[in-house]
Amino acid sequence: MTDQFQLTDDQLAIQDMARKFTADRITPFAAEWDETHHYPVDVWKAAGELGFGAIYVAEESGGIGLGRLEAALIMEAMAYGCPATSAYVSIHNMATWMIDRFGGAEIKARFLPQLVGMEKIASYCLTEPGSGSDAAALKTTAKKDGDHYVLNGTKQFISGAGYNDVYVCMVRTGEEKSKGISCLVVEKDTPGLSFGAPEKKLGWNASPTAQVIFEDCRVPVENLVGAEGDGFRFAMAGLDGGRLNIGACSLGGAQRCLDEAIAYTKDRQQFGQPIADFQNTQFMLADMATDLEASRALLYLAAAKVTANAPDKSRFSAMAKRLATDNGSKIVNDALQLFGGYGYLKDYPIERFWRDLRVHSILEGTNQVMRMIVGRDLLRQ
Repeated sequence: MTDQFQLTDDQLAIQDMARKFTADRITPFAAEWDETHHYPVDVWKAAGELGFGAIYVAEESGGIGLGRLEAALIMEAMAYGCPATSAYVSIHNMATWMIDRFGGAEIKARFLPQLVGMEKIASYCLTEPGSGSDAAALKTTAKKDGDHYVLNGTKQFISGAGYNDVYVCMVRTGEEKSKGISCLVVEKDTPGLSFGAPEKKLGWNASPTAQVIFEDCRVPVENLVGAEGDGFRFAMAGLDGGRLNIGACSLGGAQRCLDEAIAYTKDRQQFGQPIADFQNTQFMLADMATDLEASRALLYLAAAKVTANAPDKSRFSAMAKRLATDNGSKIVNDALQLFGGYGYLKDYPIERFWRDLRVHSILEGTNQVMRMIVGRDLLRQ
């Protein structure tokens, strides 16, 4: 077998480190976090010490300067324990990378030292109550007033809202739809910034979600990332990586449920034999494993393309996100079926993964929008 389809020694070492961290710090506690809606900030800090808060942030900025495949390996490993926790690490990475990639020297020096080690945690604010898939229709305004921008508007479904220290926000500085959007970094204690009540969600209970509300919120002009009007381009660039990461979270959750289903069906006896001995069980497990490997192969390929800045990186990120999140949810659903009535109980982890993975086909661009991106790209050729 050629090296082309194998992980390098460095990648295997990173994967192993992330798996050990997950087994030690995440997996034993994930059910409790889900039940008590606990946001495990102490675990972030420990992850930050390993460099997991700045996976693809440049080394000169204090990050570990790795590629998108390495990021996917870390997210996949962490999601094996808790997809909500893993997905949150992805969001922090996306927001931190955006400052590193597009910010000037001054803003990088102010924010990155504390973000890269996760001493401070970042949220990413694009979605609004009236603009989800149509992200460029956002209405939150930032009007210049001397050496400040004055922000007014609301952001919706923001992970970590009210808890996190830094909010990387897409705001409207001009009239044009996508060209009128700019990127501002807003600190938690800024006057005029407030947060809605935590949303009551189906899953992702270990990651709080709430509105971010701006009421005449004054943000210094030096908190602008890049140039005015470039924000939407930054947001879209960030989402290629976000899509890979959320797809990787589905891979990790699906792998966990497949492993649990194999162990359970070998142990569970019906009709005088383990249910794993029935051909139906074996066929279900075979399809689950095949769909998982196909999704993983496409996602790793897409990650390599984003790292290499290949011209078709966005199409492949969209394809991989769509396939991994759809297949991930199907695999978990089939695992729940193999567990029978026990799969429906909170005594077993399957139902938590079933709830947590469901949102992956909605966020970072719905799977319908992923198909639009792929279709448009095919017809553009």
